[in-house]
Amino acid sequence: VSTQSTWGSFYITAVGGLMLRKIFSRSCNKRLFSSKAYPIIDHKYDCVVIGAGGAGLRAAMGVANAGFSTACVTKLYPTRSHTIAAQGGVNAAIGSSGPDDWRWHFYDTVKGADWLGDQDAIEYMCREAPTVIAELAAMGLPFSRTEDGKIYQRAFGGQSLMFGKGGQARRCCAAQDKTGHQMLHTLYGQGFQSGVNFFNEYFALDLIMDEDGACRGCVALSLEDGTIHRFQSKYTVIATGGYGRAYFCCTSARSCSGDGTAMVARVGLPNEDMEFVQFHPTGIYGPGVLITEGARGEGGFLINRHGERFMERYAPTAKDLASRDVVSRAMTMEILAGNGCGPKKDHVLLQLHHLPVEVLKARLPGITESARTFAGVDLTKEPIPVCPTVHYNMGGIPTLWTGEVVNPREGDSNTIVPGLLAAGEAACASVHGANRLGANSLLDIVAFGRSCANTIIFNLAREGTNQPDLPVGAGEKAVSDMDRILHNKGDIPTSVLRGQMKETMQKHAAVFREEKLLKEGHEHIKQYYKDFDRVVVHDKSRVWNQNLVETLELRNLLTNSVLTIKSALDRKESRGAHARDDFPKRDDANWMKHTLAYLDENTGDVKLTYRPVHNFTLTKEVDPVPPKERVY
Repeated sequence: VSTQSTWGSFYITAVGGLMLRKIFSRSCNKRLFSSKAYPIIDHKYDCVVIGAGGAGLRAAMGVANAGFSTACVTKLYPTRSHTIAAQGGVNAAIGSSGPDDWRWHFYDTVKGADWLGDQDAIEYMCREAPTVIAELAAMGLPFSRTEDGKIYQRAFGGQSLMFGKGGQARRCCAAQDKTGHQMLHTLYGQGFQSGVNFFNEYFALDLIMDEDGACRGCVALSLEDGTIHRFQSKYTVIATGGYGRAYFCCTSARSCSGDGTAMVARVGLPNEDMEFVQFHPTGIYGPGVLITEGARGEGGFLINRHGERFMERYAPTAKDLASRDVVSRAMTMEILAGNGCGPKKDHVLLQLHHLPVEVLKARLPGITESARTFAGVDLTKEPIPVCPTVHYNMGGIPTLWTGEVVNPREGDSNTIVPGLLAAGEAACASVHGANRLGANSLLDIVAFGRSCANTIIFNLAREGTNQPDLPVGAGEKAVSDMDRILHNKGDIPTSVLRGQMKETMQKHAAVFREEKLLKEGHEHIKQYYKDFDRVVVHDKSRVWNQNLVETLELRNLLTNSVLTIKSALDRKESRGAHARDDFPKRDDANWMKHTLAYLDENTGDVKLTYRPVHNFTLTKEVDPVPPKERVY
């Protein structure tokens, strides 16, 4: 059997025990390619979203609400997506805690990005932020509330009033310290209500591109039964998250393997600004479990082995609420200076026990539990041992503020890839530039998931939903690649190569970087990329083959790693999260530009080109912020 022709499947799913869902998949009638080993099941939708975190769910529900057929393909059950791990909150200038203005938020984001952010996209995100919060509250997201019923807002790093001249802003809308958890469940419920067709636990293998360079959908593997599914769509949205698991110590879930950025690289499209990897200042020493920046927003502070609040020396104004890259570097410098804590003097302490117990219970219950579970610390009596931990990827698939993916050519840096959009951590809009401000990520995923939906709705309403047939053999390479990996007669276990990659990235592309380490790291990662051809998958079955899934994820992690370390090697300056000991200054004359990294899939070689930063705004409601020294 080569293709399962027109079929419909009815699945009954209980939502709160009340709602029955009918999921119907429309297929192509043509037999496009034949495989006795891998029967192909075809589906056809107006829009396919890959990923079911906050960005993917918001994009999918938006398109489905407009009446267009929408599928959401996700390798996880949606409520296990990594959005659930976000703790602190969502930035928005709603003024619950005093006067605020989205223009001040805009200024802080441009400054936080170290002037590598696209200011048109930043304007869109900050201007839409209050609407995003109102929309989420209307959907039922249970924000914490003040005594007079307003949405509670806490202080967060890098946020100020009056364009940096009015002191610390309280702009972060929070649901205790579980904001991502509440957001994900809220959006998943809305997705069901909107009629999104969920394909849970389907691993996206690769994109389908036609001869004109347009994206026509994707190919996915059903983890439950090993069947191959080909999703044809007029529009495809990538919302697969970041690739933190390329590093040894990170706050990312096991599933954060950069699948979307790797798929884009394999079809010859660029990824942007991959050298910018954020280290969160406060991961629990050892396991790396995240302690939200909200802990410092509620009044916590960092101390060294002498009990000194050392951030007062590095950021005299913002102190412990300086931008994340500033705090992470300060912590690292304290440790290198011999002021670290513990027997090895390799971490510092986050003190919270001076806060009232009532505040810890009401505002930081999750952090209290995490400290007890992962550090053996009673937060009401003793500080938490913490150290900088890989947390976020500022780089990703280059997009416009509309969510449309770009691939510069013929002198046009904003040439759109037809049919392909991206949002969330997988994308690079670029609103975060060289460094993301805390609590801008949950805003980013909802704002640009929504923007993707609006773009698709506008285009479908104008163009109609008709789609040409897929090219003969569409998706065949994805299936043959998977088959080759599954049956490869190699000699390197997946876990061994993955461990080598993680240790190399942790050592050679860390908080501080320099030429010699980056060159060595690049050579190692390129070799690991080539060694992937020797990886062996011991489990040859097709049903719930976790060995195969982890190997496919390793392929994606290696792709992201080689793009990251090559981009870092070539950027000869320090900007945001990219700190070079050998080039300690920001160089606006030569390096205020986006890096575009193209992969040669066969050799692992990376070609770099560049794209100008958008130093202009969308409207006349706010003026562009000119570059200046970035101090806190």
